[in-house]
Amino acid sequence: MGGAARWLLCLLLSVSFGTAMAQAQTAASIPAEVTQVLPQVQALGQTRLRVWGFQIYDARLWVAPGFRAQRFDQHAAALELTYLRAFASADIAARSITEMRRSADISPAQAAQWQKDMQRVFPDIKPGDRLLGIHKPGVGASFWFNGQAVGEIADAAFARLFFGIWLSPQTSEPAMRKALLDGAAP
Repeated sequence: MGGAARWLLCLLLSVSFGTAMAQAQTAASIPAEVTQVLPQVQALGQTRLRVWGFQIYDARLWVAPGFRAQRFDQHAAALELTYLRAFASADIAARSITEMRRSADISPAQAAQWQKDMQRVFPDIKPGDRLLGIHKPGVGASFWFNGQAVGEIADAAFARLFFGIWLSPQTSEPAMRKALLDGAAP
């Protein structure tokens, strides 16, 4: 085999190996709990939330085929937050209610119930912890903490508004929404 042929063979093998490695890394980066619930999921976007220069969490979004950004509430999706700071469960729940109110009026009684539900499924967080939510359209949401199931909130209105914190046009973080939905069809 001549030098040019060897070079071409090495190039083809390295490209094939590199492509296989990239596919394996992409598949490996999808948490097992996501693929259990959404077997044909695909990565859509990721970003880091910074507030006043403080790094809060990294967010990654996976969606089922056919996902449409403008109808996010009608599609199954998984959102993972990997925290870079510590937060108490009660603080996460209270902030979530504040953000959910950007998209809809929520009665005080409903807010109290949802805050209680979130405190039931969201533990206190420390840096490096992963909180993952799976949106089940028309049903509610399931949550995992560091790969372990922690509970469900079986309320479609809650799920729509909760995932809207990141995916709704009314989000307080439009740049984050854009980064998460960048690969989605409108």
